[in-house]
Amino acid sequence: MSTTIESPRAIDVCWDGVDLPSLAQKLGTPCHVYSASSIRQRIGALQTALRGLDALVCYAAKANSNVAILQLMAQAGFGADIVSAGEMRRSLRAGIPAQRIVFSGVGKSADEIVEALAVGVARFNVESEDELHLLQRLAAERGVIARAAVRVNPDVDALTHAKISTGKSENKFGVGIDEARRWFAASAQLTHVRLDGLHVHIGSQMLDLDPIRIALQRVADFWRELIGAGHAINSIDVGGGLGVCYRADRDRPIAIEDYVAAIRHALTGFDGRILLEPGRWLVAEAGALLTRVIRVKQGRQRCFLVTDAAMTELLRPSLYDAWHEIVPVTREPRPAQTYDIVGPVCETGDAFAVDRELPRCEAGDLLMIRTTGAYGASMASNYNSRPLAAEVLLDRGRYAVVRRRQTFEDMLAGEQSVQEWENA
Repeated sequence: MSTTIESPRAIDVCWDGVDLPSLAQKLGTPCHVYSASSIRQRIGALQTALRGLDALVCYAAKANSNVAILQLMAQAGFGADIVSAGEMRRSLRAGIPAQRIVFSGVGKSADEIVEALAVGVARFNVESEDELHLLQRLAAERGVIARAAVRVNPDVDALTHAKISTGKSENKFGVGIDEARRWFAASAQLTHVRLDGLHVHIGSQMLDLDPIRIALQRVADFWRELIGAGHAINSIDVGGGLGVCYRADRDRPIAIEDYVAAIRHALTGFDGRILLEPGRWLVAEAGALLTRVIRVKQGRQRCFLVTDAAMTELLRPSLYDAWHEIVPVTREPRPAQTYDIVGPVCETGDAFAVDRELPRCEAGDLLMIRTTGAYGASMASNYNSRPLAAEVLLDRGRYAVVRRRQTFEDMLAGEQSVQEWENA
């Protein structure tokens, strides 16, 4: 006998004061929506927890680099943590001054470093000896002093998905403490790099505070060692990686107050500036992907709910086997049914959920895939020649399109047929 269930969280029909069915009807689907109010709430909670600390929050732009989202960070006085020249340009355009931008990443090119030196970013988080020497040469050629922090790899398991773990010795990020110690010992030879900071980031979507405490303690011990050896340490960047609630019955995010308390405890006595790089924690739960059911396909073994959104709009389930809550945007009670929820892209991996129970769905129904504000639109692609989805900011009953839906002409703008051949 079938049961009748109501779609969970029926209030999702209206979000941040905006009627979602009406919005989807006007703008089409798939469509990314972001709640400005939710982002401001997270910003406020973090600012409250940090009171009394000399701290600068540098939002991890890779989580969601839409200029409208970056503007919310700029309005709060936050900086940006960037990993490319493109993210730097976006941050500057959004009103985040270069003096609040830190440049991270293992693969900074010479051109990107030159551009960052030209605008005067606050700090480079250096991840290899080769990069350190390149930074020294490029800064010397331009007669400027680059401020730098060494990214320490503390060899700590973040207890998260293997593909988003960054603090173990086998990961590509940062250098071991022994190598960092050698850098500081030879730092007098760096005429145009001021190596006066430490940086650590061990992973993303962390739900356990213990690995964070261990990593912070190892960095704090190294800071005290360096101070004892006569080196000035003016900043310690504690990274980001705080997890959010994707699945209510399993995920227990760390309270922001407990996280900041761990930072305060580990860095007791530090009189420099503390940098933080939250990304997902600020924006993930403030975003959702709206999609319509194209058709219901009854297979020989499974029932497929085919949506107009795909892995091109939300890659995380295909890339990480990530779990996202999916809810029909309706209050109408319907019998329950189990589906595999899949997209139209020609890949078996183009699936959002397997064996997921939902109220029975029909073609044309509107669905909301929740907690997509981070690593949704920022990881999107044109695979299968699909146009990028629209992005919309909601704010207390109002909405604004902050990225229009890509047209076919937009997609092909950089392509052309062969005009003439040239010899290399």
